[in-house]
Amino acid sequence: MNFCAETLQPPLTSESAGMADYLELTKPRVTSLILMSTLVGFYMASSSPFPFLLLFHTLIGTALVASGTAALNQFWEREADSKMLRTRNRPLPAGRMRPWKALWFGILLSLVGVFYLAWLVNFLTSFLAALTLGSYLFLYTPLKTRTPLCTMVGAFPGAIPPLIGWVAIRGEITLEAGVLYLLLFLWQFPHFLAIAWLYREDYARGGIVMLPVVEPQGDSTGRQILFYSAALLPLSLIPSLLGLTGLIYFCGAFVLGLWFLWAGLTAAKAKTKLQARRLLQTTVIYLPLLYGLMMINRLAP
Repeated sequence: MNFCAETLQPPLTSESAGMADYLELTKPRVTSLILMSTLVGFYMASSSPFPFLLLFHTLIGTALVASGTAALNQFWEREADSKMLRTRNRPLPAGRMRPWKALWFGILLSLVGVFYLAWLVNFLTSFLAALTLGSYLFLYTPLKTRTPLCTMVGAFPGAIPPLIGWVAIRGEITLEAGVLYLLLFLWQFPHFLAIAWLYREDYARGGIVMLPVVEPQGDSTGRQILFYSAALLPLSLIPSLLGLTGLIYFCGAFVLGLWFLWAGLTAAKAKTKLQARRLLQTTVIYLPLLYGLMMINRLAP
């Protein structure tokens, strides 16, 4: 479908940024996923008595850094966002906010968050948050317009939140923390490839080089979805093998993994937007359910 040039231009509005626009800059849905993963890492690393105050500081600092990163990402990608239907009404491309305001808002949130974690949690937690911010902004974001490998690069910082929660209480990265990291790392591929398949025309308009854009037949996308969905199943069982969780989690993770694999296999074979949407819905439901089982069936350290 073709769109005239006027269609892709942001609406001509006067600057009228309000609290809702600043909130939108923080990408609340993405930030909530980050906080959920951070909470799981923290909870799985905890012991009795539960350190509620430390959890509060960890989540506040993480939320600040995640929100700042999201704002800086929208500042960086404002031109591409103006060309895509799904993003052109964001505060910057819609003209409701000046770019310099988003820039300084993002910088302020990020710096406050990093120093907050260093002061009230520990240095390693702060370092991991800063590493996530730096690699997301300066590696993943620029690569999105250059290579479909951006998904792989972005998965590394994207999987750090459970580590942030874990080291907030343990002060070190252990084997168990590494498993939590890998779980989120693998989960991201079917999730984001499903999104990329659904919006590949929009990504193409914005110059975002996702795999379904450069290979519209979907063969490589399907193979990657199937590979990572299959790899996620055995990996999700390892927490029980390490003694981190019990039999309830093991059985539940196995069933969830089979469901996830079936959704991935179906999407890989069909290569349709309908199945991509169903896969996306599966990924969105799968992760909270897996995390919930993990927290319910956590064994005492």
